Amino acid sequence: MTVHPPRVSDARVRRLAATLYGYAFLSELVLLYPLYALLFSDTGLSVWQISSLFVIWSAASILLEVPSGAFADAFSRRLLLSLAPVVAAAGFALWVLVPSYPAFAVGFVLWGAAGALASGALEALVFTELDRLGAAGRYARVIGRAKTAETLAVLTSILLAGPVFAVGGYPAIGAASVLACLLAAAVATRFPEHRGPAPAKAAPDAAPADAVAEAGPDRTGPDDDEDLGWWASLRAGLAEVRADRAVRAAVLLAAVVAAVWGALDEYTPLLARDTGVGEATVPLLLLLTWIGVAVGGLLAPAGERLTARGYAGLLALSAVALAAGALSARPAGFALVAVAFCGFQLATVLADARLQARITGGSRATVTSLAGMATDVTIIAVYAAYGLLATGAGNGVAFAVAAVPYLIVALLLATRVGRPARRRPERASAGHTG
Repeated sequence: MTVHPPRVSDARVRRLAATLYGYAFLSELVLLYPLYALLFSDTGLSVWQISSLFVIWSAASILLEVPSGAFADAFSRRLLLSLAPVVAAAGFALWVLVPSYPAFAVGFVLWGAAGALASGALEALVFTELDRLGAAGRYARVIGRAKTAETLAVLTSILLAGPVFAVGGYPAIGAASVLACLLAAAVATRFPEHRGPAPAKAAPDAAPADAVAEAGPDRTGPDDDEDLGWWASLRAGLAEVRADRAVRAAVLLAAVVAAVWGALDEYTPLLARDTGVGEATVPLLLLLTWIGVAVGGLLAPAGERLTARGYAGLLALSAVALAAGALSARPAGFALVAVAFCGFQLATVLADARLQARITGGSRATVTSLAGMATDVTIIAVYAAYGLLATGAGNGVAFAVAAVPYLIVALLLATRVGRPARRRPERASAGHTG
């Protein structure tokens, strides 16, 4: 067994974290983010055409999510993390060089593919490398800070988009976006990656919300990171989710927690406008929500100390804040929406940490990608439900109703606290469990 001196391990953890934060920031430093809808409209696209592009984007992500995760497990997670920003850059370049509906559609396919390439591979690589260094317990705080780096990049994009557009229009915005993606690809080559079996290590810190599933077998053994082919990696990941109730519950929890508020984020400008403020004030209200998201990522170390009941309380309080802020129909209500988004971001990070702690096989990226695919499918369902509710009852009511799933999940978590955990059969017969 290889034992790393603590000082050496800490230095390696810091290098891994610094690479992750740089990659996360550059990947989201896309100046097209706040303006691409305007680019589509200025090109002459109708609302339904723009909506169809969002569907194409989601469909591409769903179709490629799990196959790309299996590829990452079979070959190289670092390679996919390097390719993802390049693929996104190609899509953004296409938008500004040949602005038209077909070009926008192809660009969204490329953007969806880029997201699928990175999703699963990033979480799996970071957890595995931390695990090898005996620092798996730091995963939540490291990923939480990476999420904050992404949020800061989005805020920077919002601040820079106007001045850059004033200087060079959409070509300048596109060029800056492509450059950021290419820099992210260069940073990705600095990620460490070990494909061999991990050394024996201590169990990672307990993850929150364990009451959502039975305790299951002991999960403190080393991660089986043996090299498998693509098909074998895909089958192994699917088999682990199907056979292990705790992993399956963690996948579902991660998907539900991330999907609802992730979909609502697209409609916050409409909610802000309904408060009666002018168009120029809408970005300031949105800035509040992004600050909340950034703070939520930074709170991950404190969130790790939450019990299952505390995690349920976090979801419930965030849901109540969301509903109250949305129904207030006043600008001040966005402070409550920001508090809600802060709580949901924290809950999302903790759910991801719990999922990584539950996975024991070598197809970690595949299992994580399954959670990503479930998230994408749920987001599409939220889009459809929101459209129906908002059309009939308004944006405030639609936001409030969207808080209900979080209250249901919180209730399920709280009611399972104190129940004796049923031990499922040993892994040899796990394939016969539902």
